[in-house]
Amino acid sequence: MGRNRMKGKHLRKVDFPSDIAKSLAINIMTKHYKHVPLEEKLEIINNVLSDPDNYLDHEFLMPLASALSEKPKLKTELEVYQLRENGNLNIYGRKQIGLNAIQQMEAAMQLPVAVKGALMPDAHHGFGLPIGGVLAVDNAVIPFGVGLDIGCRMALSIYPISDSHLISREYELHKALKRHTHFGNDGGLDFETEHEILDRSEFQATALLKRLHNKARFQLGTSGTGNHFVEFGTVIIDAGNTLQLKPGKYMGLLTHSGSRGLGANIADAYTKIAMQKCKLPPNLKSMAWLSMDDEAGAEYWLSMNLAGDYAKACHDVIHNNLSRALGLEAMCKIENHHNFAWKEIHEGKELVVHRKGATPAAKGEYGIIPGSMCSRGFIVSGLGNPASLNSASHGAGRKMSRGEARNGITKALHNQQLAEARVKLIGGSVEESAAAYKDIEVVMQNQQELVKTEGTFTPKIVRMNKS
Repeated sequence: MGRNRMKGKHLRKVDFPSDIAKSLAINIMTKHYKHVPLEEKLEIINNVLSDPDNYLDHEFLMPLASALSEKPKLKTELEVYQLRENGNLNIYGRKQIGLNAIQQMEAAMQLPVAVKGALMPDAHHGFGLPIGGVLAVDNAVIPFGVGLDIGCRMALSIYPISDSHLISREYELHKALKRHTHFGNDGGLDFETEHEILDRSEFQATALLKRLHNKARFQLGTSGTGNHFVEFGTVIIDAGNTLQLKPGKYMGLLTHSGSRGLGANIADAYTKIAMQKCKLPPNLKSMAWLSMDDEAGAEYWLSMNLAGDYAKACHDVIHNNLSRALGLEAMCKIENHHNFAWKEIHEGKELVVHRKGATPAAKGEYGIIPGSMCSRGFIVSGLGNPASLNSASHGAGRKMSRGEARNGITKALHNQQLAEARVKLIGGSVEESAAAYKDIEVVMQNQQELVKTEGTFTPKIVRMNKS
C-alpha cells in the first residue's frame, strides 16, 4: 500500500487549475482509491481534468469534478439581501429555552438562503446562531452558523474493566490527567505528539492554512477553555442496547474539545469575507454566507473539513496517550461533532445543514450528550426525525451565562455540589459549575422523539481549564 500512496510530488506534472483541486485529488485518492496502483490513480485524475462534467454525478470523484467545472466569478460588489418571512422552524423543549435564543433562531430563519430550522431543548443565546440551533440552507455555508470552534466534538472510550478502578486507581488516573492533557491557549504538552493529520495536503491549499500549520502542530492533543474537559467516569450500558456491548458497568474516558486555534482563525477569516460580500441587518450581520459556487465558499468548505478532522485528531491523541499511560485498550469508542456543517438530502433536496451545538442524530447514528460535571450524560442513537433535521441536543445547555455564574454561584456551593456528586475536579471554575446548567434529565425528556438512550456516563475525575 505504501508504494501506491499518492503525494504532492506525484502530481508535479499534472496541470491543476488551483491548489484546492490538487488537494481534493490527493484526498479522494487516499480515501477511496488507496489500493489502486499509482499509475491508475494518475490516469483517473487526468480523465477528470480533461472532462470534469462527465464526473459530476460520480460517487467519489464528484467533489473534484465540481471544483474543476466552470463557476461564476466572485462578486466584487457588496450585495444587499431582503429578508423574508420566518420559515419552517421546529422547537423542542420551548419552556426551557430563553426568549432571546428563540428570537435569534427566528431571525436566522429570515435569511434568503434558509430553508428549514430546528431548536434543540438545550438551546441558549449565542453568537450568530443560538447554541442548539440547527439551520438548513440552500447552496451556501455560513461560517458563523458553524461557529468559532469548528468541529467541536465528544469522544468516549469504553474500557473492558469495572468502574471500581475509578477508586482503586484514583491516584494513577489523576496523575495521568495532569501529565497527558493541557488546557488553554498558553503553553502546550511537554512532550511531542504525532498524527497523520499534520501531513494533510490541505495545509498547503491556502495562504491561511499554510500559516496555521505550525499552530496546529503545537496545539495537537490539547484542549480549549470554557466547557471543554477530559474526564474518567462510570459507563453504564443498558440492556437491549444496539452497541453490541454486554450490559453492565465499565470505566470510560470522555473528552470534549474542538479544533483550537486552527478553527477559530478559519472562522474569523471567512466570516469577514462573507460580511464583505453580503449586506444584512445589524442583528444578522454575522450570519453572512458564502455561496458554495464561489471560490471563497469552496475554500471555507475545504478548511472547515480539515479543522473538523483536526479536532478528531486531537481527541485521538488524548485518548491514545491516556490509554497507553494506563496500559488500557478501549473495547469501544463513540464520537460525534457538534459545531459543523454537512451536505445532506432532506425532502429530496441537497441542503447544507449547520449544527451549532447540536448532535447529528440520523437513524442509528451514535453520539454522546453530556450533562454537567456533577450529573450523568447519555450515550444515544439517533431516531432520524426529519422535523429536527436529524439532530438532538449537544448537552444540558446553559441556564446561566458565564458572567451570571461568576456573580451568582459561590465557591462554597460549587464545592458542595462536587462533594455530593463525589467528583474530583482538577482546574475548573464556578463558571462551569453544575448550577450553571439546565437539568439534563428534563432535556432528555424533551427529545425522546429524537434519540434513543443506549447507556450513560457519570463523571468521577474531571480536568478542565482553570479560569
